[in-house]
Amino acid sequence: MKHFIELILKGLFWLLPIVLILMIVLWLYEKIDKLVSVIFTFIGFTPKNHEFLWLLVGLGLLLILLYVVGHLAQTRLAKFLDSIATKIPGYSTLKDIIGIFNSSKDGENQVLVVLIKGFANQGYNIGLMYSTNQSILKDHYTVTLSQTPIPNGGYLFEVHKDNIYVIQEATFDDNLQYLLSMGVKSMADILKTNPKTIDELISLQEWLDKK
Repeated sequence: MKHFIELILKGLFWLLPIVLILMIVLWLYEKIDKLVSVIFTFIGFTPKNHEFLWLLVGLGLLLILLYVVGHLAQTRLAKFLDSIATKIPGYSTLKDIIGIFNSSKDGENQVLVVLIKGFANQGYNIGLMYSTNQSILKDHYTVTLSQTPIPNGGYLFEVHKDNIYVIQEATFDDNLQYLLSMGVKSMADILKTNPKTIDELISLQEWLDKK
Protein backbone atom coordinates (compact mmCIF):
# COMPACT_ATOMS: atom_id res chain seq x y z
CA MET A 1 0.00 0.00 0.00
CA LYS A 2 2.86 2.37 0.84
CA HIS A 3 4.52 1.69 -2.50
CA PHE A 4 1.19 2.18 -4.32
CA ILE A 5 0.48 5.55 -2.64
CA GLU A 6 4.05 6.72 -3.15
CA LEU A 7 3.93 6.00 -6.89
CA ILE A 8 0.54 7.71 -7.25
CA LEU A 9 1.87 10.90 -5.61
CA LYS A 10 5.03 10.87 -7.68
CA GLY A 11 3.00 10.33 -10.85
CA LEU A 12 0.58 13.13 -9.97
CA PHE A 13 3.20 15.77 -9.26
CA TRP A 14 5.37 14.62 -12.18
CA LEU A 15 2.45 15.03 -14.59
CA LEU A 16 1.12 18.28 -13.13
CA PRO A 17 3.77 20.60 -14.65
CA ILE A 18 3.45 18.76 -18.00
CA VAL A 19 -0.34 19.13 -18.02
CA LEU A 20 -0.07 22.83 -17.19
CA ILE A 21 2.45 23.31 -20.00
CA LEU A 22 0.22 21.47 -22.48
CA MET A 23 -2.74 23.63 -21.48
CA ILE A 24 -0.69 26.77 -22.12
CA VAL A 25 0.62 25.45 -25.45
CA LEU A 26 -2.90 24.53 -26.64
CA TRP A 27 -4.18 27.93 -25.54
CA LEU A 28 -1.37 29.67 -27.48
CA TYR A 29 -2.01 27.51 -30.55
CA GLU A 30 -5.70 28.41 -30.47
CA LYS A 31 -4.89 32.14 -30.33
CA ILE A 32 -2.36 31.84 -33.16
CA ASP A 33 -4.89 29.86 -35.19
CA LYS A 34 -7.50 32.61 -34.88
CA LEU A 35 -5.04 35.42 -35.57
CA VAL A 36 -3.45 33.87 -38.65
CA SER A 37 -6.86 32.78 -39.99
CA VAL A 38 -7.98 36.41 -39.93
CA ILE A 39 -4.78 37.55 -41.67
CA PHE A 40 -4.97 34.83 -44.34
CA THR A 41 -8.66 35.50 -44.99
CA PHE A 42 -7.86 39.20 -45.41
CA ILE A 43 -5.26 38.48 -48.11
CA GLY A 44 -7.52 35.99 -49.87
CA PHE A 45 -6.03 32.72 -48.61
CA THR A 46 -8.59 30.31 -47.16
CA PRO A 47 -7.02 28.11 -44.44
CA LYS A 48 -9.86 25.57 -44.58
CA ASN A 49 -8.96 24.72 -48.16
CA HIS A 50 -5.32 24.09 -47.22
CA GLU A 51 -5.59 22.47 -43.79
CA PHE A 52 -2.28 20.60 -43.93
CA LEU A 53 -0.40 23.72 -45.00
CA TRP A 54 -2.09 25.76 -42.30
CA LEU A 55 -1.18 23.12 -39.71
CA LEU A 56 2.49 23.41 -40.69
CA VAL A 57 2.35 27.20 -40.58
CA GLY A 58 0.64 27.15 -37.18
CA LEU A 59 3.17 24.70 -35.71
CA GLY A 60 6.04 26.73 -37.17
CA LEU A 61 4.77 29.94 -35.61
CA LEU A 62 4.19 28.19 -32.28
CA LEU A 63 7.78 26.85 -32.27
CA ILE A 64 9.12 30.31 -33.09
CA LEU A 65 7.07 31.81 -30.26
CA LEU A 66 8.28 29.18 -27.80
CA TYR A 67 11.88 29.75 -28.93
CA VAL A 68 11.54 33.48 -28.30
CA VAL A 69 9.97 32.86 -24.88
CA GLY A 70 12.71 30.33 -24.06
CA HIS A 71 15.34 32.91 -24.97
CA LEU A 72 13.64 35.59 -22.89
CA ALA A 73 13.51 33.17 -19.93
CA GLN A 74 17.28 33.52 -19.67
CA THR A 75 17.16 37.31 -19.43
CA ARG A 76 16.34 39.84 -16.76
CA LEU A 77 12.95 40.31 -18.39
CA ALA A 78 11.92 36.83 -17.20
CA LYS A 79 12.86 37.69 -13.63
CA PHE A 80 10.91 40.93 -13.94
CA LEU A 81 7.81 39.12 -15.22
CA ASP A 82 8.17 36.50 -12.48
CA SER A 83 8.33 39.26 -9.87
CA ILE A 84 5.06 40.63 -11.28
CA ALA A 85 3.46 37.18 -11.30
CA THR A 86 4.34 36.68 -7.64
CA LYS A 87 1.94 39.53 -6.85
CA ILE A 88 -0.93 37.34 -8.08
CA PRO A 89 -2.58 35.74 -5.01
CA GLY A 90 -1.63 32.08 -4.73
CA TYR A 91 1.01 32.09 -7.50
CA SER A 92 4.04 31.82 -5.22
CA THR A 93 2.35 29.24 -3.02
CA LEU A 94 1.39 27.06 -6.01
CA LYS A 95 4.89 27.40 -7.46
CA ASP A 96 6.48 26.37 -4.16
CA ILE A 97 4.12 23.43 -3.66
CA ILE A 98 4.81 22.08 -7.13
CA GLY A 99 8.51 22.56 -6.49
CA ILE A 100 8.31 20.61 -3.24
CA PHE A 101 6.41 17.61 -4.58
CA ASN A 102 8.23 17.55 -7.90
CA SER A 103 11.65 17.56 -6.23
CA SER A 104 13.71 14.71 -4.88
CA LYS A 105 13.02 16.07 -1.38
CA ASP A 106 16.67 16.88 -0.93
CA GLY A 107 18.46 20.10 -0.12
CA GLU A 108 16.32 23.19 0.33
CA ASN A 109 13.17 21.38 -0.78
CA GLN A 110 13.48 18.54 1.71
CA VAL A 111 10.35 17.89 3.75
CA LEU A 112 11.21 16.90 7.31
CA VAL A 113 9.11 14.53 9.39
CA VAL A 114 9.43 15.78 12.94
CA LEU A 115 8.31 15.07 16.46
CA ILE A 116 7.12 18.05 18.49
CA LYS A 117 6.20 18.52 22.10
CA GLY A 118 3.23 20.52 23.19
CA PHE A 119 -0.04 19.87 21.27
CA ALA A 120 -1.42 18.30 24.43
CA ASN A 121 -0.18 18.75 27.95
CA GLN A 122 1.74 15.50 27.67
CA GLY A 123 3.24 13.44 24.89
CA TYR A 124 4.40 14.26 21.37
CA ASN A 125 2.90 14.73 17.90
CA ILE A 126 4.28 13.82 14.49
CA GLY A 127 4.22 16.60 11.92
CA LEU A 128 5.95 18.02 8.87
CA MET A 129 8.37 20.87 8.28
CA TYR A 130 8.15 22.17 4.70
CA SER A 131 10.80 24.80 5.38
CA THR A 132 13.74 25.17 7.72
CA ASN A 133 13.54 28.97 7.69
CA GLN A 134 12.95 30.55 11.07
CA SER A 135 9.52 31.90 11.90
CA ILE A 136 8.92 35.55 12.71
CA LEU A 137 9.67 34.53 16.30
CA LYS A 138 13.39 33.92 16.81
CA ASP A 139 14.45 30.26 17.17
CA HIS A 140 10.92 29.11 16.29
CA TYR A 141 10.01 27.06 13.21
CA THR A 142 6.72 26.29 11.48
CA VAL A 143 5.45 22.74 11.92
CA THR A 144 2.34 21.41 10.18
CA LEU A 145 0.08 18.85 11.85
CA SER A 146 -2.26 17.30 9.29
CA GLN A 147 -5.71 15.83 9.88
CA THR A 148 -6.55 12.17 9.48
CA PRO A 149 -7.61 10.19 7.49
CA ILE A 150 -7.89 12.87 4.79
CA PRO A 151 -4.86 15.15 5.22
CA ASN A 152 -6.30 18.12 3.31
CA GLY A 153 -6.45 20.25 6.42
CA GLY A 154 -4.59 20.72 9.64
CA TYR A 155 -2.86 23.16 11.94
CA LEU A 156 0.27 25.31 11.85
CA PHE A 157 2.37 25.72 14.96
CA GLU A 158 5.37 27.94 15.65
CA VAL A 159 7.54 25.63 17.76
CA HIS A 160 10.81 26.38 19.53
CA LYS A 161 13.75 24.46 18.08
CA ASP A 162 14.43 22.77 21.43
CA ASN A 163 11.03 21.06 21.16
CA ILE A 164 11.54 19.71 17.64
CA TYR A 165 13.13 16.34 16.89
CA VAL A 166 13.79 15.07 13.37
CA ILE A 167 12.80 11.52 12.39
CA GLN A 168 15.57 11.19 9.83
CA GLU A 169 14.52 7.89 8.26
CA ALA A 170 10.93 9.05 7.71
CA THR A 171 9.75 10.69 4.48
CA PHE A 172 6.72 12.70 3.39
CA ASP A 173 5.21 9.50 1.99
CA ASP A 174 5.72 7.69 5.31
CA ASN A 175 3.86 10.46 7.10
CA LEU A 176 1.04 10.27 4.56
CA GLN A 177 0.67 6.53 5.15
CA TYR A 178 0.69 7.19 8.90
CA LEU A 179 -2.19 9.65 8.52
CA LEU A 180 -4.21 7.40 6.22
CA SER A 181 -3.94 4.50 8.67
CA MET A 182 -5.61 6.63 11.41
CA GLY A 183 -3.15 5.24 13.94
CA VAL A 184 -3.74 1.58 13.07
CA LYS A 185 -0.10 1.54 11.97
CA SER A 186 2.38 3.41 14.12
CA MET A 187 5.30 5.27 12.59
CA ALA A 188 7.56 2.49 13.92
CA ASP A 189 5.45 -0.07 12.01
CA ILE A 190 5.65 1.97 8.82
CA LEU A 191 9.41 2.48 9.10
CA LYS A 192 9.89 -1.15 10.17
CA THR A 193 12.03 -0.11 13.11
CA ASN A 194 11.95 -0.54 16.86
CA PRO A 195 10.48 2.22 19.03
CA LYS A 196 13.11 4.75 20.13
CA THR A 197 13.64 6.89 23.18
CA ILE A 198 13.63 10.65 22.75
CA ASP A 199 17.39 10.70 23.30
CA GLU A 200 17.89 8.53 20.22
CA LEU A 201 16.31 11.13 17.95
CA ILE A 202 18.31 14.04 16.57
CA SER A 203 17.22 17.53 17.58
CA LEU A 204 16.43 20.12 14.92
CA GLN A 205 19.46 22.17 15.98
CA GLU A 206 21.74 19.16 15.51
CA TRP A 207 20.18 18.50 12.09
CA LEU A 208 20.71 22.13 11.06
CA ASP A 209 24.31 22.05 12.26
CA LYS A 210 25.00 19.02 10.07
CA LYS A 211 23.60 20.83 7.04
